[in-house]
Amino acid sequence: MRNYAMMRHMSEMIEIIGGGLAGSEAAWQVARRGLRVRLLEMRPGRATGAHRTDGLAELVCSNSLKSDLPDTAPRLLKDELRAGKSLLLDVAHEASVPAGGALAVDRERFSALVTERLATHPLVEICREEATTIDPQRITIVAAGPLASPTLSASLVRLTGEQNLYFFDAISPIVDGESIDFGIAFRAARYDKGGDDYVNCPMNREEYERFHDALLAAETVSPHEGLEDEEKYFEGCLPIEELARRGRDTLRFGPMKPVGLTDPRTGREPYACVQLRLENLMADAYNIVGFQCHLKYGAQQTVLRLIPGLEKAEFIRLGQMHRNTYICAPRILRDTLQMRDHPRVLLAGQISGIEGYTEAMATGMIAGLNAVRIARGLDPSAPPRESATGSLIHYLSHALPENYQPANTTFALFPPIPEAERKRLRRKADRHRWQVERGLAAFLEWLGAIGEATVDDRLSPN
Repeated sequence: MRNYAMMRHMSEMIEIIGGGLAGSEAAWQVARRGLRVRLLEMRPGRATGAHRTDGLAELVCSNSLKSDLPDTAPRLLKDELRAGKSLLLDVAHEASVPAGGALAVDRERFSALVTERLATHPLVEICREEATTIDPQRITIVAAGPLASPTLSASLVRLTGEQNLYFFDAISPIVDGESIDFGIAFRAARYDKGGDDYVNCPMNREEYERFHDALLAAETVSPHEGLEDEEKYFEGCLPIEELARRGRDTLRFGPMKPVGLTDPRTGREPYACVQLRLENLMADAYNIVGFQCHLKYGAQQTVLRLIPGLEKAEFIRLGQMHRNTYICAPRILRDTLQMRDHPRVLLAGQISGIEGYTEAMATGMIAGLNAVRIARGLDPSAPPRESATGSLIHYLSHALPENYQPANTTFALFPPIPEAERKRLRRKADRHRWQVERGLAAFLEWLGAIGEATVDDRLSPN
């Protein structure tokens, strides 16, 4: 009887809803363990307000996967993905573009490679159709992302018994590199970290104040989709006009901070500076860093062309806001990413209550691993709290439900450093190094304990 049950588990097809970063990574993790996957992606049949293609793992905001520097929390998360044999992180290095100390990708190549790898895998069936229901009796990973369809969102509401929370995420404009005036703009990274991967548009005080005033006066997009609380933004991704409203100098100490830069025309640090980051290997498209906005397109072009060096800018894409749907994870999820009341349903990606590309990959990895364990009749397992992945998922399942907001991976989510170690490690850099070493060791030990092989030589970027 036990053998029959095991065979039934092994033949079960795991359904994954959503072909974004989390869903694509989850599909790979399931398939590489020998189980069949049915991956549902509603595009191109049903479009969203942010996606432009029908490719899997399309990046719709920045093209940066954040810092790849040693002894940082984002780098630790990447190292854990490498240890877990992440497809998407491998592809990210294959499709990488220069970005100083960050890992950034050519988004079109990245999506195309992920789509190809999954479409050609014999155990992955990609279904271009909208998922409208969630069957709690079937092993399902819901990774529909922040733009889940209203029908699927309604099904999730019925399943959780909670009204979904939501906020509106923001997309930065992209500029045609040939339209940048390099008589004003200059190439440099802050403190010379990263060579000339960034383009900088310096401002003096008069230019900054004129830009700030125009930004405050610019017409914003009216609320839409019948949602009354549209201006409930994620604090880590505020639109620039919202930052401007918070104070005259908020932008100068935020995305327009000039520290570590020298204007070659004056030999001095600018009063403020707008940075642009390379979008692809052709060097013809630049993302305006941190310039998410909710302005009408006409007003947006007028304001952005007040930036020195962008007076004649041609925009490949203008900034916009898009709906971001997510659950109140502490009420709904276990630390294995299973739903508390429906343990055969797992959630991953932004809809699970996290924020960030690499974070979406990590939750997809864990959801895929645990879906396989459920199918094989094994107990699901939570990554250790000391790890970056474990800290993030611990936040999802243990944060205070009141006023819950999604989180990125930061050292603030990690367990406290023991007092004896804190006294010994006086410099912040040393404490961070200690946390990274502790976290990676704990993650590797956990993988070994649950029978997952690791390959240590994959812990360095390709």
